[in-house]
This record gives sequence, structure tokens and C-alpha cells, in this order.
Amino acid sequence: MNTIAWNRTATRPLRIVLPGGSGQIGQVLARYFQERGHHVTVLTRAPYTAEWQTVHWDGEHSGSWTETLEGADVCINLAGRSVNCRYHAANRRAIYDSRIGTTRLLGQVFATLADPPRVWLNASTATIYRHTMDRLRLDWPMNESNGELGGNELIGGRRRAPDTWNFSIGVAKDWEAAFFQAYTPRTRKVAMRSAITMSPIPGNAFAVLSNLVRMGLGGTQGNGRQFVSWIHEADFARAVEFLIEHEELDGPINIAAPNPLPNREFMAALRDAWERPNGLPAPALLIEIGAFFLRTESELVLKSRRVVPARLLNADFQFDFPTWPEAAEDLVRLWRLNR
Repeated sequence: MNTIAWNRTATRPLRIVLPGGSGQIGQVLARYFQERGHHVTVLTRAPYTAEWQTVHWDGEHSGSWTETLEGADVCINLAGRSVNCRYHAANRRAIYDSRIGTTRLLGQVFATLADPPRVWLNASTATIYRHTMDRLRLDWPMNESNGELGGNELIGGRRRAPDTWNFSIGVAKDWEAAFFQAYTPRTRKVAMRSAITMSPIPGNAFAVLSNLVRMGLGGTQGNGRQFVSWIHEADFARAVEFLIEHEELDGPINIAAPNPLPNREFMAALRDAWERPNGLPAPALLIEIGAFFLRTESELVLKSRRVVPARLLNADFQFDFPTWPEAAEDLVRLWRLNR
């Protein structure tokens, strides 16, 4: 962990670099920090026009982009191909390389910097924890200290092959291993085990689920007992800011709302927010078939993750949206405001 004391957020703007920050979450963070007076640079394969600086990189080789990290305060690596796809061989390779490869590349670059960032936050995922249909007790959630990492669990009564449902778990494990193996003695490192970030941005998980609700298809998915771990985009950005400011925090950190809930209750609250009293349910088999035709994977809906942010709560982080009903209402409000 970095031992250099610093508390700069109150004294001067920070220089924040976001490799792979051109996606939805990256834009949420870039906007959040830019609006608070910090200097934001997004490293992207396709530079675009924005209120913040964008710099080209390919995520595979060092180049002039490394200059943005020299003397920067914060690096937030979000690089990674979307998992909203079928896990055939080509996509599996792209998902894996875009995460592990870029993380290793950044580790190599950090080793060459005369003045590396004081803190490096690297994207990870709450999917690293195992499917938990047999662990639904309120006193046994998945936090950073007692959460079981996944692998070869039983799902739907049968064991899934490692290259399908367990593929994402393997990626998450290797991702964090590459991150923590990087030698960065002057840089504090945090692996952000993020739950699904809910945002009113088109294409986000919230938008997809909301469209189902509005079409009358937003009923229980699967058996409805699988837990949904989530976080409001505002709390996600605030949590990242909190992790930057609190130098005593390092290692894996769950970034999720403190109240995950079963899918049945999750979808009911979303219907209430949209004032849709009913929604047709979708059995697991129908979700499997639909995922095939939509070129995505059923695990995004059927896997159960009861993840709680123990380390954030113990550090006195305060969530603006700790429960899903109030978060859903706010997201619906934002959705309507922006239309």
C-alpha cells in the first residue's frame, strides 16, 4: 500500500486518468469528476468530443499515452469488452484479453514512471463470488472477508461447464491476480468488485429491464429467488471518490448497495416505480432461449449474487440510495427528465 500521505481533494484539482473510460461507467465517472473541478483524461481506442480530455491508446502497447499517467494523482482502469454477448471462443478471448491484457500493460507502464499515480483503482466484478442459491440467510452475505469465490458451482441442478457459466468467474480471478501481481510500491491499489451499476443511460441494464416492464414483460425472472446485487450510478461515483480520498483502504472492495434483494422483489419494485402493476414472468428455460436469440448469456439474469459492501460501510461511507425501491424511483425520474 502507498505510504505517501496525501489529502489533495480539498486543496487542488486532481489529475485523473481513466483507461478504457469511454463506456457508460467511464462517462459517469468522467462527468462526475469533471463537474467537481478535477482534470479528467480518458484513454480510448476512438477519441471523441467531450468536456474532458481524450487520448488515443490501443490497450495493447505502450505509447505516447503513457505521458498522461506521469505525475497523475489517480488511475481508474475500466478497460474491458462488454460481457453482453455470447461466450463463443472469439468473444471469450476478447473479454479475457481486454481485461487481463490491459491490466498487465498498465502494471508494466507504472514500473517505468518516475512519478506514478498515488492510487490505482482497477475494475473488477461482484461476479467473482459464487452462485448462492443455497446461501440465502440474512446473516451470511458475500462480503470481502467471508465471501466465497466462485467456480464449478451447481446451477439449475446440474454442473455447468467452466467455459460457460463459470467463464466470467475465471476471468474475474485472473483479472485481480494480474492487478495485484503488478509491482507498484509507490501506488495504493484497489480492486473494485462492482455490482450492476444502474443508470438511466440507454443500453444500461436499468434501461433494458425498464423496457421489459413498460412492455408488460417485467415479471419474475427464473424462479425469482436469485439475489440481485446493484448500485445506483450516483452512489457508484461517490464510492469511487471515497476510495480515492481514504488512503487506508486498499485491496478488494465491494461496490454495491447494502441491500441486495431477490429477483422477485427487485422486479416488483421496478414495476412500482414505473406504475406497472403486472408483468409476465420469464421461466429459466425461456430466458435461456431468449438469451440465445439476443446473442447474450442467461447468467446475466439467472446467477445469484448476494454481495454487500462491508468495507465501505465499516469506513462510514453513506449511501444516498441504500435500498432498491427508492433507487428505482429516482432512476425512473431521471429517465423521464432526460426524455
